[in-house]
Amino acid sequence: MSRIIVYHIMILNSSKIPFRYMFNKVKKEITLVAIIGLIFNAFTYLLEDRLPDMPLGVPAFLGTAISVLLSFKMSQSYERWWEARKIWGAIVNDSRSLVIQLQSYLDAEYVGAIKDIAYKQIAWCYALGDSLRGLNPLARPLELTQDEIDLLQHHKNVPLAITQLQALTIKKLSEKQAMHEFYRVQLDQTLVRLVDAMGRAERINTTVFPVTYRLFLHGAIYLFLITLSIAIQDVSPIFEIPLLVLIAALFFLADKTAYNLQDPFRNRQSDTPVTAIARNIEINIKQLLGEDDIPEPLKPKTFFIM
Repeated sequence: MSRIIVYHIMILNSSKIPFRYMFNKVKKEITLVAIIGLIFNAFTYLLEDRLPDMPLGVPAFLGTAISVLLSFKMSQSYERWWEARKIWGAIVNDSRSLVIQLQSYLDAEYVGAIKDIAYKQIAWCYALGDSLRGLNPLARPLELTQDEIDLLQHHKNVPLAITQLQALTIKKLSEKQAMHEFYRVQLDQTLVRLVDAMGRAERINTTVFPVTYRLFLHGAIYLFLITLSIAIQDVSPIFEIPLLVLIAALFFLADKTAYNLQDPFRNRQSDTPVTAIARNIEINIKQLLGEDDIPEPLKPKTFFIM
């Protein structure tokens, strides 16, 4: 049976971001804003003599409050995204260090064991990325033996099970006195750091940003637009409705940007590019091993990379 694999992607620093991408993020909200604007424009026209004057200071105050709320949310969301990126940066470093340590600690006769652990580390990186995405980490072709894949299928946390296999291999090498006990401690510490990085990524993935905050923010934006519509009732609808839509689009686009950043492992264009990072780790490790079959880095797709 064929499997469809969805990859993480990340927006690049590029001027090629299409307008359609940004419009699709807020099209529902600005449609609702246009409807609200038309309703309240007709409402103010029919009840013009009965409505009290709405000073511009009221929507101005609400706009300032919304800006503060958006600023806080953007800051917290980017902190989560940046923490995810730092975690994968540490994974890159420790994956390289693991192979270099093995090559430094073991004699040439154990080159097979070094390659075995190194290939498991490559599989670990891909499996972790798929696990964070909620995908089957064994759907992707991994350079493991069939017995190892059969064993991993019984584990809910495949990356953790791969680390266990690495630890058991290192234990066997230590029992054969292939390395000094101090070297085994250093390798164990590297594996511990990798498991710690995995746990921190899983924590971000399972910690939900308060939904009520977003609901409250959206309510404040709509209230701001309603009061602004009443305050500028003398403005022609030809200019008022586009103005409301433009202001709302800016607010909602900022909110949507923060919303996407707060979950860096959800297969969005703003996600941490774990597939591209895992590919770079694979390239680095295979070059350290002196392999000939080196894959190419993943290429950006227009304005994003996987």
